[in-house]
Amino acid sequence: MIPGVPGDSQAYLNGEFLRLQDAKISVLDRGFIFGDGVYEVVPVYEGRPFRMPEHLARLRRSLGAIRIPAPMSDEAWQEVVQGLIERSLTPSCLIYLQVTRGVAKRDHGFPGEDIAPTVFGMTSPFVRPDRTLREKGVTLISIPDERWLHCDIKSVSLLGNVLAKQRAVDAGADEVVQFRDGMLTEGATCNIWVAAGGRLLAPPKNHLVLEGIRYGLMAELAEEAGIPFEMRPVTRAEVETADELMISSATREVLPVSMLDGKPIGGGTPGPVYSRLREGYDRRIAALLGKGAGAPI
Repeated sequence: MIPGVPGDSQAYLNGEFLRLQDAKISVLDRGFIFGDGVYEVVPVYEGRPFRMPEHLARLRRSLGAIRIPAPMSDEAWQEVVQGLIERSLTPSCLIYLQVTRGVAKRDHGFPGEDIAPTVFGMTSPFVRPDRTLREKGVTLISIPDERWLHCDIKSVSLLGNVLAKQRAVDAGADEVVQFRDGMLTEGATCNIWVAAGGRLLAPPKNHLVLEGIRYGLMAELAEEAGIPFEMRPVTRAEVETADELMISSATREVLPVSMLDGKPIGGGTPGPVYSRLREGYDRRIAALLGKGAGAPI
């Protein structure tokens, strides 16, 4: 048994669906030895994956960036995801997908072309942010961004993010906001959004930031809500004096920030920009499920 994981949790490994606890790989898999692989996390609402094409496009970009041949087509990935959804313990879940370079003798250089990538997927529970968290918000601490310079690749080499997240845990905060040379990058597990003067600001999409799937979505929601959106370098001073701060990720959707380094952001409660973006986000989920704009989701 895997501690904390239900015994009937489901997985996919190299063409086979099986119980998660029965999924085994070689200790010489390069994902285990080097962290040589990439991954995606797809939220599923009532059996329907959210923004699946965007997740698959980012998976292709990450694979191409580290020169792993795509192991299957988008259609085949969708079949894997659908198979995992059908085997999930709940209709709303998270689908984790991972591709590593495969099993080979330990050597830093890439192995020969005869090595097949390892393809893995699994389901896990999806606990959506509740009303209390939406209304209370999350707390952040600021830290220097000490990660590598290819943060745009969704790599399984996540030690820098793990250490950053633990800084938040140690401080009793929910997340970190990271700065490199005085400029905003992102959180340990999320993108950071700044509202100032009625505008929504975000760092540019480059090698210092993972382009979260919500990056494109938030820009769309801002346009729909009539909120001016600027993607440009954002200074630490702009973050610290923001009217509102928000975080976004697959698991937390979009949430307001109430405190940064022990000081309230804005009035310490969710602001009008967040409220309009949250409403738009909920409408997108409702549309995915074929429900009306005011329907509970």
